[in-house]
Amino acid sequence: MALFRSVATVGGYTLASRLLGFVRDVLSAAIMGAGTVADAFFVAQLLPNLFRRLFAEGAFNAAFVPLFARHLEREGKVSAAAFAEQVLSVLLAVLLVFVCAVQIVMPVAILMLAPGFAHEPGKQELVVALTRLTFPYLLFISLVSLLGGVLNSLHRFAAAAATPILFNACIIAALIFAAPHLPTPGHAMAWGLTLSGILQFLWLIEACRREGIRFRLPRPRLTPEVKALMALMLPAALGAGVTQINLVVNQVIASFLPSGSISYLYYADRLMELPIGVIGIALGTALLPLLSRQLAARQETQAMNSMNRALELGLLLTLPAATALIAIPFTLVSVLFQRGAFGAMETQATAWALVAYASGLPAFVLIRVLTPGFYARHDTRTPVRFAVVTVIVNLALNVTLMFWLRHVGLALSLSLSTWLQAALLAITLHRRGHWRADARLISRAPRSLVAAVAMAGGVLLAQGWLAPFLLRPDTLRYAALGALVGAGGALYAVLAQVTGAATVGEVLRQMRRAPGESPRQAG
Repeated sequence: MALFRSVATVGGYTLASRLLGFVRDVLSAAIMGAGTVADAFFVAQLLPNLFRRLFAEGAFNAAFVPLFARHLEREGKVSAAAFAEQVLSVLLAVLLVFVCAVQIVMPVAILMLAPGFAHEPGKQELVVALTRLTFPYLLFISLVSLLGGVLNSLHRFAAAAATPILFNACIIAALIFAAPHLPTPGHAMAWGLTLSGILQFLWLIEACRREGIRFRLPRPRLTPEVKALMALMLPAALGAGVTQINLVVNQVIASFLPSGSISYLYYADRLMELPIGVIGIALGTALLPLLSRQLAARQETQAMNSMNRALELGLLLTLPAATALIAIPFTLVSVLFQRGAFGAMETQATAWALVAYASGLPAFVLIRVLTPGFYARHDTRTPVRFAVVTVIVNLALNVTLMFWLRHVGLALSLSLSTWLQAALLAITLHRRGHWRADARLISRAPRSLVAAVAMAGGVLLAQGWLAPFLLRPDTLRYAALGALVGAGGALYAVLAQVTGAATVGEVLRQMRRAPGESPRQAG
């Protein structure tokens, strides 16, 4: 399957999930607002999601996918499936012990994660109660990561990419049907979160069965292959999860800021997650198994070409998203979230945080593309060194900027430290000869930037024309926002064609291209 087609598959399902996620966020903003219950739930979902991204999505995929792909490429599906079964049994045993242990020490864990909550009566107790409801989600979603890694290595991206849709559907259903019958809306969302993990696990078990892989549950054993996986996972846990570590640092510091600060950062991050998910996660998900199989087959030239095309596509799609978020943040936040308990003050605070986050959006996506260049070569240690540097820089910037910019300073420090991480990854790959920007990438990237900036100017003008509709209290404002976003996308497509950043014919050829095939071969 062509890289572009794989990215389109993952990105399409992710887009559907993110749009459903906005429905979820609109409901949660209207029902919970940005106060005590909202802050408590966002911390409660942060803890299982942190461990999921550090040890499941991040470290696990970084270590498991290249090893599974090597089994698949050199020994066939039967050997690869046996390896996956070994890993599944060990992972399940470790997760059961870990989840039970954390449930016991949950009050201490929450005190470390949000120490500022202890000064507000009842807030810390609420966070502990909600986190005990959400933490079992880690068990199921970690197993989902394993199953997704298996399917992605088989170039079956759709089923795993669709799992977040189940997540959002469960949260929405919980808000609508369960919230009126529970102590707070946060309790309803916490139950919905854990239920979604169970449903995602069952969904992917069935998807694997359709691909001819039926998982047994052998006795957990630390075989040499499992030990090799663990050796790769340990450093990758920090390297792949540096963004999450930085977010936790921001969370701890934000807990000392005025009430609502964590919620402002959360809602701004939700808008950022749309392009990061549709573009960055899609690229990283499709690129890692492709690179792993190309390098296992000793196709170095094809692997280099795959990285350059992924970087080109990432910049082509990310730059317009970043410039648009910076150009019209107040319009986006007000139309999507301003209602009920979420007022004009919350809109302004969230919009400024969004501008700060958006300045680092291209770096977030570049990291998703560059990191597989290390993981596909079984190098999970190098990103760790950069992770440590990035966390230290982020913390220093947090302490400095929060005094002048409060929560906006926390968002800006994360963006700046992310740019540093992307630069370190790119420079190291280049020095090792694992990546060199080819002439096409060097030519196309500046053209994408020019088209994106021009598009942002056009969106600003269109925002003025549509202002009477965007400010309406009824559903017409959603139509106006949709028209504004659609017009911006159409304008960028035209500008990309005019500047030579991309052409329609090129996109069609990419959709037909086989993995690793060069542009010359395809043409």
